[in-house]
Amino acid sequence: MKKLTTLILLLFISVLTAQEVKHLTLEDAVLSYSKGLNPEQKRFQWVSNSDNVVFEDNNILFLKSASEFGKETKAQLFELTDLQKELPDIKRLPFSFLKITLDEVIFNYNNSIINYNYKKKTISEKINYPNQAENTEYNDEAKAVAYTIDNNLYLATTSDPKIAITNISDKNIVSGQAIARSEFGITKGIFWSNNGNSIAFYQKDETGVTDYPLVDVTTTPAILNNIKYPMNGMASEIPKVGLFNLNTRNVVYLNIDTSDEHYLTNLSWSPDNNFVMLAEINRDQKHMWFNIYDAITGNKIKTLFEEQNEKWVEPEHSAVFLPTSNTEFLWLSERDGFMNLYLYDTNKGLIKQLTNYKWVIKDIVGFDESKKNAIISGTGTDPRENKIFKVSIKTGKTEILTPESGSHEGSLSSFGNYLIDSYSSIDVPGITKIKSISKKKEQLVFTAKNPLSDYQLGTTEFVILKDNSGTNLYGRIIKPANFDASKKYPVLVYVYGGPHAQLVTNNWLGGSNLWMQWMASEQDYVIFTLDNHGSESRGFDFESVIHRQVGEREMEDQLLGINYLKTLPFVNSNRLAIFGWSYGGFMTNSLMLRHPGVFSTAVAGGPVTNWKWYEIMYGERYMDRWQENEEGFNKAQIHNYVQNLDGKLLEIIGSIDPVVVPQHTMTLLDAFIKNKKQVDFFSYPMHPHNVRGIDRAHLMKKVLDYVIENNQ
Repeated sequence: MKKLTTLILLLFISVLTAQEVKHLTLEDAVLSYSKGLNPEQKRFQWVSNSDNVVFEDNNILFLKSASEFGKETKAQLFELTDLQKELPDIKRLPFSFLKITLDEVIFNYNNSIINYNYKKKTISEKINYPNQAENTEYNDEAKAVAYTIDNNLYLATTSDPKIAITNISDKNIVSGQAIARSEFGITKGIFWSNNGNSIAFYQKDETGVTDYPLVDVTTTPAILNNIKYPMNGMASEIPKVGLFNLNTRNVVYLNIDTSDEHYLTNLSWSPDNNFVMLAEINRDQKHMWFNIYDAITGNKIKTLFEEQNEKWVEPEHSAVFLPTSNTEFLWLSERDGFMNLYLYDTNKGLIKQLTNYKWVIKDIVGFDESKKNAIISGTGTDPRENKIFKVSIKTGKTEILTPESGSHEGSLSSFGNYLIDSYSSIDVPGITKIKSISKKKEQLVFTAKNPLSDYQLGTTEFVILKDNSGTNLYGRIIKPANFDASKKYPVLVYVYGGPHAQLVTNNWLGGSNLWMQWMASEQDYVIFTLDNHGSESRGFDFESVIHRQVGEREMEDQLLGINYLKTLPFVNSNRLAIFGWSYGGFMTNSLMLRHPGVFSTAVAGGPVTNWKWYEIMYGERYMDRWQENEEGFNKAQIHNYVQNLDGKLLEIIGSIDPVVVPQHTMTLLDAFIKNKKQVDFFSYPMHPHNVRGIDRAHLMKKVLDYVIENNQ
């Protein structure tokens, strides 16, 4: 009787456990953020000119001194209901503030810059700007916001919502927006001076750039939408930099002849607001000049230094001036093979190379309280991670501030004596600490819960492979839930493979997407990803081997990964599928068609199929102009290999893709037809390069259903 009771109890517990285990749906996995399946991120933000931190809890904003975390004391600043008395339509506290002082918060809301005095519980200042405004850039010193409407640049103040900085009727001339198709670290086109008296802005003349036709099918009849698309080897945009003075309301342009179509990048102001610095790069992207210009006249003062490389030169960071100097600044360059710090003086030139790391610096976070040390972020010795370091400006001596394994993001207090450190790792959803820079003390302030703890998931593991030269290649493998080593599992390889991307990282779930967990846990698939040569965070030599021959070394590395998979006893080598988007689509097509028989099934999304049709700024860096590298372009062209198709292949695009234009895939389909090869195709109407929003769930179902049905 006792044995029977025990057995019944065990069965009851088993049934209860089975009931408690949740199963991912594909839609929940794809829309994970809106479904609450991403780790919670607690918002902490520094108060200007203090060591105080504000944080939100249940729509209440609290303030606390960085030195008092760990204690119960905290001050409530205001709550949502207070703010709703002034702004009745606001539904939650702003996610982030433009600035926080000891009296007020400044934030962007409903086409207005709001200064809310939380002590008086009133709006102290409000700057309105038009509904059509884009690319807003607020400056607290000027109490003004610059913005763009269509191709012109405007300014809004407390007294006037629309002051024209440019008034150009020619739609080919665009002011205040990012130029060079957002390459070279360019993310915006408006740059306030430190004192708020002037605005530097990018302007581009696209008159010579060819039109590319996209079609809007939402109208009756459909209408033509021509975009400017500078294709490889053709005419490029002509850039300028304008300077607008808020006092005189005049615009002066830097005196630069860009008729040779060279690039103006990495703009910065000197601390005294007297000079503007630019990294100027020739169109071939092999020669860079760091030039200094007078901010009043626009005339060139001098070229401070140059960089050259037979493959490419690609500055991605503006000059960062030391807080104690108007002339000394830090410059990030990979001229020695890795992104390192160099100390310059605008009068004397190079002072010294400050760091000599054999790993990649990602950014300059700021300076510590003493102003004698720079705080930087970088990979450290493990390129899958991101750490925060303190570097002596005098000696280059380096101290790690975030030794914990994982990928860290840091924010310094105004005085530079405290760091908000937020990080995750492959098995840590998220942790936030406040650290003292000088005293080496820290306080844990937030630990994210695992939002997937109740779900059946596969296991995510890192893999390190070595190529023929002994170089480490980093991979990630996700094994099915309830993994059985005696079984043979099908595999889906997810690939990107191109520059400025890294898929295998030591953050939550190893950098994987949650749909991969669905595929592993609910469809019994092994999911594999490898970062090949050409991907980021490994230094110039690792990345630049792709120069003039994209796809070659990348495929070699990916096939090394395939050979590794075939050595695993639980892998079914006859059921290998591959999927990738953009550069990953190019890689998918290349591997499927140039190495037939390896994969049974492939899905190529938004693929580059002929680099001759890709844009100048990115394409000419890696492949040069097609007129100068016909052999490389011909070898990489997917159309030349369609006769090799052996298996099932699905091509997917967004119908109005302005990045990898539809011509790539439409001509590829024509090549398949002419070679009497059957191939599958799907287009997402009115979607650009990436399919986002609710339709992304449809996309991933289309992709994964195709893999499941055909990878047999």
